Amino acid sequence: MRNFWKLGGIPPAELVRRVLREANDDDVLGQSAKLSYYLVLAIFPLLIFLVALMGILAPGSGMLQSLLEYWRHVLPLSAYDLVVATLQQVSANASGGKLSFSLLGTLWAASNGTSAIIDGLNKAYDVKEGRPWWKAQLLSILLTIALSAFVVVALAIVLYGNRIGEFVATKAGFGRQFAAAWNVLQWPIGLGFVLIGFVLLYRYAPDLRGLKWYLVTPGAIVAVVLWLVVSIGFRIYLHYFNRYGATYGSLGAVIILMLWFYLTGAAILVGGEVNSEIAKVKRRK
Repeated sequence: MRNFWKLGGIPPAELVRRVLREANDDDVLGQSAKLSYYLVLAIFPLLIFLVALMGILAPGSGMLQSLLEYWRHVLPLSAYDLVVATLQQVSANASGGKLSFSLLGTLWAASNGTSAIIDGLNKAYDVKEGRPWWKAQLLSILLTIALSAFVVVALAIVLYGNRIGEFVATKAGFGRQFAAAWNVLQWPIGLGFVLIGFVLLYRYAPDLRGLKWYLVTPGAIVAVVLWLVVSIGFRIYLHYFNRYGATYGSLGAVIILMLWFYLTGAAILVGGEVNSEIAKVKRRK
């Protein structure tokens, strides 16, 4: 724990300076553009998969509406409208065949996005990818599945936190105080699962051995915080200065979605730069 808080012995201001310099040298913004492309490719097969799955497993449960309500608070408004319009077009024809096709499409595009993250993290650590092609692809798929699982758990906690709290309170005999505390704690717990997913990504994605959890957790925390900050900041910006519709017409919503993914990718890669700088200092000692 002591090693975790020391950040490799680098003063915070010096760490920020180093990360900004290395982010520029490693073309983090260029890698983020590559990542955003694959994430946009993945999002629509994912939506089809979710609609088909919910239509088969829980028709009329309101689960899809709860998911959309969560996305309304996370996505920029124009991007959210685009997501809803897409869902309305595919929801009427949910089927098992569509479920299989969309799952494969999502996994392919998302694993390519994970491969882009692996490339970016290898650049951050100044290493070349030395693993066999098949092993790197398998790793991309496994990390994609693992990260998705943690995100799904986080979404379940956020979307159904009240029901979970009531169930636990009833079964364990806790009072209303527990339910009230759970309503507050469900958000940081949900973010905690996202954080665990990021830690796994930073731990296993780079082609390095011997990375310890305390060397990758600081960057994961930075990435989650940055993602929250840029998401909230982007929403505020679009609320007051949204002119993409006037410039791009009907493509404005797609541009906004790509920009949000672009900022998300930048947050993930900057977290990797933080970890790499801490690791470099540790290796010199």
